[in-house]
Parts: sequence; C-alpha cells; structure tokens
Amino acid sequence: MAGTVIAANWKMNKTTGQAIEFARGLKDALLKNPVAATVVIAPPFTGIGALATEFKDSNIFLAAQNMYPASQGAFTGEISGEMIVDAGCRYCIVGHSERRRLFGEDNAFINAKITAALHYGLMPIFCIGETLAERNSGATFMVLAEQLKEGLNKIPTNDIKKTVIAYEPVWAIGTGLTATPGQVQEAHLFIRNLLSEMYREKEAAGIPIIYGGSVTAANIGSLMAEQEINGALVGSASLELASFLAIVNFH
Repeated sequence: MAGTVIAANWKMNKTTGQAIEFARGLKDALLKNPVAATVVIAPPFTGIGALATEFKDSNIFLAAQNMYPASQGAFTGEISGEMIVDAGCRYCIVGHSERRRLFGEDNAFINAKITAALHYGLMPIFCIGETLAERNSGATFMVLAEQLKEGLNKIPTNDIKKTVIAYEPVWAIGTGLTATPGQVQEAHLFIRNLLSEMYREKEAAGIPIIYGGSVTAANIGSLMAEQEINGALVGSASLELASFLAIVNFH
C-alpha cells in the first residue's frame, strides 16, 4: 500500500527570510498536531540550506525543484544531485511541465535526471501529464504511457520503489482548473496498472501516485477520497501557511 505524500512546490517564490518564517510555523503546527502524510517542501535553491537547519530533527523533508544529471563540470547555473543531497534534500522534482514547456526538457533528458537522482540517493518526484489539446483529442493515456516508459527507461525494480509519480495535467496547473476526482482517479489507475506491467504488481502497489494541478484546501478532501490518489503536489496554495496546513490536514 502506497503512503501519502503532500509536497509543496514553491517555484520561484519566497526569499530565505520568508521561507524560514513559513518553516517555523509549519514545524510548530505539525509538532502540535502530527499528520500521517509525508510532508515535503521544495523551496528555491537559495532557501534549501536554511530550511535544512530549520527542519533538522523534524518529520518534514526537503526537495529540490530541479537538478542536472551530470555529477560536476562546466554547466554554469546548474546543480548536481550530489550538491542537492549535501544541502539537505531527500527528494527532487523531475519532469515538471514547466521544465518541459519552458526549458525544452524531453523524456530522454528527464530519464537521465531520474537515473542521476537515484544514484545519489534522492527520491525523484517524477511528473507526467497531458495538455488540454491532448486530452481533448483522446490522447491522454498515450501521452502518459510514453512519458512514463521513456522517463523510467532502464530504471530497475529496486529503484522504482524509491520514486514518487506526480500526475499533473498541464491544463490544470496554475489555471484554477482542476481535474475532477474521477478524472484523476482514472489517470492514476492507468498509471498504476502500467507500472504493474513494467515492474511487479507488488512494487507498483507501493509507489505513491500524487496529483498536481490547482490543488486547494477546498478540493483536497474530494481528491483524497479516491483510492488511487496518494497525495498532492501543491503549487500556489502552498505559499500561505494556513492554506498549506489545511491541505496537509485533509482528513
């Protein structure tokens, strides 16, 4: 049975001071009212070091929003998996639709990132999802299958157990549009069944499949009521502490 993961993707938001203020409030709230879900925060790179100090000895984990697959070298502006681990991260978001769309990252490059992340002991939060045009043309499952198979190419069974899959329909990210719980459940079930074909059913059953796409405190309960939705990758609703706490405490 897959565990529940609630991850905050802050994107290009929050100074280090703002991040620390949020972190202290979150840590105090979860200390008073613990939750069963694994809580992950993905701040900008500038905030990772400070939050690693704040979250030390807590049950809150850090994720990087991106990484480069090479271990070192002349890659100005990039960060390696080793550096991310050294800074205090346990997770790394890989394949986010904004990286695909704005920075031209393809499935092969994303596969190289996943491979490198796992090599350094990071747990990838691997994002896949279709555009509105692809959904309207009936290509959703074809797109998901291609992204999943190519993104996980040559990833062994032992490593797939350390991976989180995030279904994020591109048309629902930052638009205010949210896939219905039924649409998300259908996509997640397809992903789960495909993982069972690619790996063993036992391993596939333990992989958290989370949803990202305009998740809010108002819709998290109905989403989490679906059997195959194991959590959420939260964007703008994770920037305010009260809003994120309401999502984390979805029960």
